[in-house]
Amino acid sequence: MTPAPQRRLAADGTYNIRDLGGYKTPDGETRWQRMLRSDGLHRIKPDGMAILLQAGLRKVIDLRNDQELETSPNPFAKQEGVTYLHVSLFDGLSPRSAAVNAGGDVLLDLYIQALSTRGAAIRAVLEAIANTGGGTVLFHCTAGKDRTGIIAGLLLSIAEVSRELILADYALTGDLIAPLIDELVCDAEKHGADVETFRKLLGSDPNVMSAMLDYIADTYGSVQSYLKTIGLDDETLARLRSRLLDADHSNKNEKDK
Repeated sequence: MTPAPQRRLAADGTYNIRDLGGYKTPDGETRWQRMLRSDGLHRIKPDGMAILLQAGLRKVIDLRNDQELETSPNPFAKQEGVTYLHVSLFDGLSPRSAAVNAGGDVLLDLYIQALSTRGAAIRAVLEAIANTGGGTVLFHCTAGKDRTGIIAGLLLSIAEVSRELILADYALTGDLIAPLIDELVCDAEKHGADVETFRKLLGSDPNVMSAMLDYIADTYGSVQSYLKTIGLDDETLARLRSRLLDADHSNKNEKDK
């Protein structure tokens, strides 16, 4: 008997690998083993890598910046049978002093900066996902929360997953990365970061994702309109929807690159 799919994939050396399958939509449910979101993979053990390969992993999209990549290389960058792509989603971004000093929502400010100034990077990520043939795509950053959360929120919106479920998916990270929090704070302190500001960046409050979706709706009209604004065409959006929803997706879209 085939075991039931699991939301979290337990792979030794990681905390936050999750399947975006099984979420209700107007057309059924998102499919399992199509899209995985994850925290950093640099500490994954060989048996963890084997779990992902057995799950059909075909492409890894690394959203971290160059410094993160240099200090913690991705073990899938040279893995046979897996296409690896690096796109620094938050390249050049940091919490703006205006948001910090005014006591504003630092995370929301960062997300809005990314949406408004990193459209080309977001488009590159989504095009890479759309252009993958069969198998599973995994995208990740360090904690699997912010850069990964933005991409996951956009993908689930394309599939017309309800806002309630999108927020629940975002909030789930908070429980899973608890062991990482102290380590990340310690590392930030060593590098001279403002620890109190940094702590504000570690939350997974679903209100932040809700506010991001509100910003998109208020500014662009809808997620689909935003994605068209940054250069995604109808065909690409249809391929993304197909990857998330279609039962026979493995026989389609063999334009892997």
